[in-house]
Amino acid sequence: MFSPDQTVVYPAQGVGIVERLERREIGGMVAEFYIIRILTNNITAMVPVTNAAAVGLRTLCSRAEAEKVLAYLRERGSFTGYTGQNWNRRCREYTERLKSSDLLDVARVLKELILIGIEKELSFGERRLMEQAMGLVVGELACVLGKDPGEMKTEIEGFFADLRPKADEQ
Repeated sequence: MFSPDQTVVYPAQGVGIVERLERREIGGMVAEFYIIRILTNNITAMVPVTNAAAVGLRTLCSRAEAEKVLAYLRERGSFTGYTGQNWNRRCREYTERLKSSDLLDVARVLKELILIGIEKELSFGERRLMEQAMGLVVGELACVLGKDPGEMKTEIEGFFADLRPKADEQ
């Protein structure tokens, strides 16, 4: 059970603050809801208390998990994430992974899209998914590590800077 003023992660939405618990009558039944304000866009979400686990509502990852995500993003392994896969299949897979309650799954989407973007220009849909993944990863890591989101984004982008072609090479 989450309490008011607690920082939580709502998958595919990002980091939010539980503003309050609220009881509402819906369809003749009384239900209790978490009222959560998402920090990145100030949107308010209502999550049924009984359904919170099913939608993946969770506390922030630990500092150790955050460091593990950063290590994964920094790591230089072989990348074959999209070989032979068409964009529609990748899009569905990435969209599902962005809904995951595991930050590492979201980081995998981010890393794959950044690496694809280094090899070829991303489509509008790919860029949109990459921005969403970046926002989710940056938002949670910034909260956990006590950094400014802009600083966190710059740090993550820096992991891939040496892979991008220089302006005079293009």
